[in-house]
Amino acid sequence: MLHAAFVSFLTLLEGLLASSWAEIATRFIPFALFLELPLMLIVMVGIYRYAILQHVAPIVVPRRFPKVSCVITCYSEKEDVQYTLQSLARQIYPGDIEIIAVVDGAVQNAETLTAARRHLPSISALPGRTLIVLPKWQRGGRVSSLNSGRSIATGEIVMALDGDTSFDNDMVYNAVTHFRDPDVIAVAGNLRVRNAAVSLVTRMQALEYLISIGGGKTGLAAFNVVNNISGAFGIFRASVLDLVGGWDAGTAEDLDMTQRLKQYFGRHGNYRIVFDPKVVGHTDAPTTAREFFWQRLRWDGDLFYIYVRKYRHNLRPSLLGWKNFLSHLVTGILFQIVMPFLILLYSAYLFLTFDTGLVIGILFFVYLAYLILLVMLFTLYWLVVSERPKSDALYFLYLPIYPFFAYLERVCSTIGLLHEMLNRGHLDSAMAPWWVLRKTKF
Repeated sequence: MLHAAFVSFLTLLEGLLASSWAEIATRFIPFALFLELPLMLIVMVGIYRYAILQHVAPIVVPRRFPKVSCVITCYSEKEDVQYTLQSLARQIYPGDIEIIAVVDGAVQNAETLTAARRHLPSISALPGRTLIVLPKWQRGGRVSSLNSGRSIATGEIVMALDGDTSFDNDMVYNAVTHFRDPDVIAVAGNLRVRNAAVSLVTRMQALEYLISIGGGKTGLAAFNVVNNISGAFGIFRASVLDLVGGWDAGTAEDLDMTQRLKQYFGRHGNYRIVFDPKVVGHTDAPTTAREFFWQRLRWDGDLFYIYVRKYRHNLRPSLLGWKNFLSHLVTGILFQIVMPFLILLYSAYLFLTFDTGLVIGILFFVYLAYLILLVMLFTLYWLVVSERPKSDALYFLYLPIYPFFAYLERVCSTIGLLHEMLNRGHLDSAMAPWWVLRKTKF
């Protein structure tokens, strides 16, 4: 079997080296599709463009520092909420920061409420800092918490943040700088995994965040096609939030908000959603394979819910503009919904059609090709984008494992998509009580 695998791998390699470009295109297009080559190339070109712009852009010192309201959704963080509150209170931003901690289901989460209230005197004593603790006695979910916080927020810039996320102390300064441009309506924050050292599962997610968020969104932002503003870390112009009516009920409120903001891009061609890798937050990732599976089951099912169930009629250039329309087709429909099924169907086809040795040879060829592209992408990210190159260098050691992690992630994605297609899995989300989700239109 191993001999057959080795022979099949050499045959594929020799065929690749001996073929013309036309033959390579026709023979290996399936591999290019499965290996996400087109999107990787777009991202790498975008990162290169980001590097050029960073090199030639003049350093501008802001003269105005608008008030910022940080709406923090708190649910079961308990004492850990202190890290979020203190990291916001200790920002180097010279303007006013209003910190609004919304404790959802405050009856069940009395410990979180008490922990937040404990910081009222110390934070409010700081110049330019205000802490408001808003208890919601009846649990209503994430969207309810965000809209409750927004209703009392007085800042010109509104940040939607998670209660288990902490931030670099220059985060607010770096984020607000982008709003000098009146066409910038939102900034997507750069999330890192705070508990990366806990297990191999968290290490792989940390690497995933570096590649897909730190590198991926940097590349996409260079073309103004950021695919999502993270629910744990989104920054918005307050007037634009009012324009779209705040957050909509249901699950996947982050992707939902991104979609509704982009529906103005077709009519306002200069609008931009910015991603800045120097606007950094740190969050905790699932520590076990089981927790990871259930998280991705919800995340990937929500993709189908948003793209297909809720916004399928809005996927048109007149609303999104041509760039974001094409980006949605590639990064949303093809990459996140169609691709997982294609990969699993192709894998099943190989094992049902060919001998095991030949299949192993083919998959090893695919693995090496994917790894080479991955190393190229991560190296470019590390050289150009990373604001912590010394600590990020560690992840070069984990790159050989990442293709296996990515494949397992695609399996989770397929299960999540099927769960949503067949069972409307978004109605079972932990992001809100069932009686809230079942009252939504979709």
